[in-house]
Amino acid sequence: MTILGALLIGITLGLLGSGGSTITVPVLVYVVGHDAKVSIAESMAIVGLISLVGIFPFAQKKLIDWQSVVMFGVPAMVGTFLGAYLGGLAADAVQLVVFGVVLLVAATMMFKKAFGADSKQATENDDVAQHQKTTLSFAKRMVVILEGTVVGTITGFVGVGGGFLIVPALLILGKLPMRIAIGTSLVIIVLKSSIGFAKYQHYLLANGSTVDGLTILIFTVIGLLGFVVGQKINDRLNQRVLTQVFSVFLIVIGSFVIIRELSAWL
Repeated sequence: MTILGALLIGITLGLLGSGGSTITVPVLVYVVGHDAKVSIAESMAIVGLISLVGIFPFAQKKLIDWQSVVMFGVPAMVGTFLGAYLGGLAADAVQLVVFGVVLLVAATMMFKKAFGADSKQATENDDVAQHQKTTLSFAKRMVVILEGTVVGTITGFVGVGGGFLIVPALLILGKLPMRIAIGTSLVIIVLKSSIGFAKYQHYLLANGSTVDGLTILIFTVIGLLGFVVGQKINDRLNQRVLTQVFSVFLIVIGSFVIIRELSAWL
């Protein structure tokens, strides 16, 4: 089960440019048996390392929008630091329930994109060759910066890379095609995960705990194999299908975590 979970982490990152943390945290908590905050820190390290390696194929194909990395990623790093600080103060169960809620909110954001009446045209015309650089207005830039800060804070609190929120924001606000949004998301995930891991590790050390380096190594190595598989699938799938898979995936994982944690309270 642990190996399967690690493979799924990599596959979802390679396939969707996000979603790795939505598997990592539940697997580390419910399968491996680590505490929530330790799992959160380990998740950030694992997903950050896999995403770092995964950046290179996207960069070679010019599927990264570096302007969006700066405009969205830098505020997201600031927000991640704040969110990780707040996460250190919160109860584990609260973080996990919020984690599940965040996944459902992200799924709702993607639902219209995936299944709406205009989804076919919006995703089938997502070819990189057709992508033209969009000049955003000042107001739109401010919205993107604010969104980055909010996303960073939320994902820092629940301990995920945040690609499941970053990708929709880049699609809707940044007006990026799906595959460019995926590549750009991976860069932002690396930046955010580095800040979040450092903050959570500082908290753990201050409280007499730390991450398990062997767990991080095993999950990263197996996850990288899964990432390669996910990218191969990505190259062959229609972009509309990718978006549909993304939204359904979030609903399933988010519902599981919420039901699991609330049932433990009752």
